[in-house]
This record gives sequence, structure tokens and C-alpha cells, in this order.
Amino acid sequence: MSNVYFEDLGHGITMIDAQLYRQGQVSTYLMVEGHRATFVETGTAHSAPALLQVLDWKGIPRENVDFVIPTHVHLDHAGGAGELMRHLPNARLVIHPRGARHMVDPAKLNAGAAAVYGETEMERLFGIVVPVAKERVIEADEGFQLDFNGRRLRFMDTPGHARHHFCVVDETGDGIFTGDTFGLSYREFDTGRGPFVLPTTTPVQFDPEALHASVDRLVAQGLRYMYLTHYSRVGDLPRLQADMHTLIDAFVAMARVHAKDGPLRHEALYTEMMELLLGRLRDHGCGLPEDEMRRLLHPDVELNVQGLEVWLDQADP
Repeated sequence: MSNVYFEDLGHGITMIDAQLYRQGQVSTYLMVEGHRATFVETGTAHSAPALLQVLDWKGIPRENVDFVIPTHVHLDHAGGAGELMRHLPNARLVIHPRGARHMVDPAKLNAGAAAVYGETEMERLFGIVVPVAKERVIEADEGFQLDFNGRRLRFMDTPGHARHHFCVVDETGDGIFTGDTFGLSYREFDTGRGPFVLPTTTPVQFDPEALHASVDRLVAQGLRYMYLTHYSRVGDLPRLQADMHTLIDAFVAMARVHAKDGPLRHEALYTEMMELLLGRLRDHGCGLPEDEMRRLLHPDVELNVQGLEVWLDQADP
């Protein structure tokens, strides 16, 4: 696994690229306290060798991993949990109560992904979600606290992206592991102004009011960093908080405008969202060629539009 990319961020936290889609799109984290370890996010089943390789490089025995903590059960965050835990004999899986059953019996996760991608493509992208024994699962709801070798990890229920989503407050690391709640921020879009952020409204549980509230609760913790899954660590939180609110409202407004567009709705939403984000990237000082910005934005714009359409169809906005 010589192509494994990882970055030590200080505070005993190492970001490890999950090797999904492209380098720089999906992060996992290894947290070390003393000679004990915890993983936050797992990537997919295909990500497990990279995570284990970094653990080995750091000289930490696999039996010294105490916890595996996906923020929610979407496959780019939790798809590798069962496979990873096969190699970590003492680890416990910490998961939101709404997601626990899907880790113990991942049949619906596997079937849902196969229905979207087809079985062959699903296995190529994500592998197979391996079940986790129920006795190895800890359910963490709002306010739950975990003692990780003397390091306190505190859990916040943060709906908006998904109802089975928590964030992990790590005061030792001066930050919060945010999953998808604090949006997406790719390092290719960094400029002298700092990072660029956009919300993720992917199917199927986008809730704009809940997401606004969750974003504010995260920033109100008063810490310096957000450790994103997409991608790595960001600071400058008050500015990013304002940008998240602006874009959540903009996405909702465009969804309402195009709600009755019928078969033209998806294309109209895609075009408007892409142009909005390209304009904001230019204002941010991004100097990438436009076709490169479009390439990097395309997967998330497509998923965001799908999520907005599910929201429109499920609600009466």
C-alpha cells in the first residue's frame, strides 16, 4: 500500500485518505492517545488496508485499537466498519442509535447500494458491508461521552444531512469530527482567503432547518477546527458557518423555484447549482480552469440535486 496518503495534523490525529473516487475526496482519521488508538470514519471495505497500514507504520498493535466511530452509516463513512473490525479484535463500534441496526445487519445497505449502482459497480466502489457483532456495538446518542484512554470524546446528535448522524467533539484536538454536517471542503479550492465550503444535501434525509441548527451548534462549541470527511481539517469557522447558511438557503430557494418543472427539473437544478458554485469559487479567488472546477464539483452537485428532489417529493415546501 505504498500509495497510501496520510497527514499528521497534531493532537495525535492523522488524516488518512480513504482511496475512494479520487485522492482528496474522502478522509478517515486515526486518533492516538498514549499507545491506544481509535478510528473515526472508515471509508469503504476497500479502505481498510490503508487504515491498517498507517496503524502498522505507527507501531500500534491492532489489539490496541479501542473504538471505530463512523459518524453515520452512508457507505463512504461506515461501509468499511465491519471489514476493519475483523482485524481489530478489541475494538468496539460506536454508532448513532438510528444506524446501529444497519451495522449489525447490513443487508439493506448492500441492497440499496446495489439497486443504485448495480452489484458489479457497487462491489468495485464500496466492496461488501460486513456485519458487526451486536455485542461489539455501542450506541451513542446526544450527550454520550466516551473515555478514550483518558481523552474525552463527546457526541452530538446532528440531523440535517441524515437523521442517523452524530458529530464527535474532541477538545484535546480542539475540534469536532463533523462527517457531512459541516459540509464539503476540497483542498483544491483553497485560496489565500482560506477554505471554500458547500453543504451536502445528498439523498435521502436532507432537512434544511435541522441542518442550519446543527451547523450553529457545532460552531457554538467554541473550538478551532472542524475535521471533515470531505476533506481533512478546516479552520476559519465563523466565515464557513455563514457560507453554509447562505448556500443552504440558496439551494432550498432554487429547489422551490424549480419544484414544478417536471422532467426538466433535474437539469434546471443542476445547471443553476453549478453556476452558483462556480461564481462563488471565482469570488473566492480560485484560479483553476473552469473545466477543472466543473469536474471537481460535478459528483457533489449531482448528488445534491438528487437530494433536493427527494426533499421536494417528500415534503410540501
